[in-house]
Amino acid sequence: MRKFSGALAALVLLLLTSCASGPTSADLDKLAASIIKTSFRAEGPVGMDRLLQDDTNRECSAADVAGKPIDEKIAQAIEQANMKVMVWPSDGRFIGDWREGERIAQSGRGLTWTDDAGQANGGNCYNCHQIDKKEVSFGTIGPSLYNYGKLRGVTDPTSAAAKPIVEYTWGKIWNAKAYNACSNMPRVGHSGILTEAQVRHVVGLLLDPKSPVNQ
Repeated sequence: MRKFSGALAALVLLLLTSCASGPTSADLDKLAASIIKTSFRAEGPVGMDRLLQDDTNRECSAADVAGKPIDEKIAQAIEQANMKVMVWPSDGRFIGDWREGERIAQSGRGLTWTDDAGQANGGNCYNCHQIDKKEVSFGTIGPSLYNYGKLRGVTDPTSAAAKPIVEYTWGKIWNAKAYNACSNMPRVGHSGILTEAQVRHVVGLLLDPKSPVNQ
């Protein structure tokens, strides 16, 4: 609290001393970063690294602040850079148990101050997507994924015919920014939110014909 008060006092001082010309954008950016840093602390599984942005997030944040779409060439560079670091299944298996995938999609646990650092994280997929038609509460930031595999004609996700959509689904979950530079979707595999095995199960949830997603 004392650190935060000091940062706030610095903001007031900056505004008072620059009232003639006003603080520059760089001044305000620097001060905002300082306030955030001094008011944040590491606790439990959450570290100070949460405040660090990579080039992808930095460019997308800058475009968002500017209130305009990101430059097309920068967007293409971001997508190419993220595709280069895409991690595919180490054993070649893309499809897991849809039942496990359902549990992961429903769970929002993990990655908060009060969570056990050793527990498995959830995907919190329902926070942004409709997945099962029986679900009564879901977010709408992302599109509905109900009938995801069925609408794409996937009757056997292990077949050669299904390979393109299976690989795309894995890649989109692992690192969405390889396909859409400033996607709102977390890079759940790339960022270590979900493990390779968990991503495999979520892919199964979306593509297995027996999954409630495709009923």
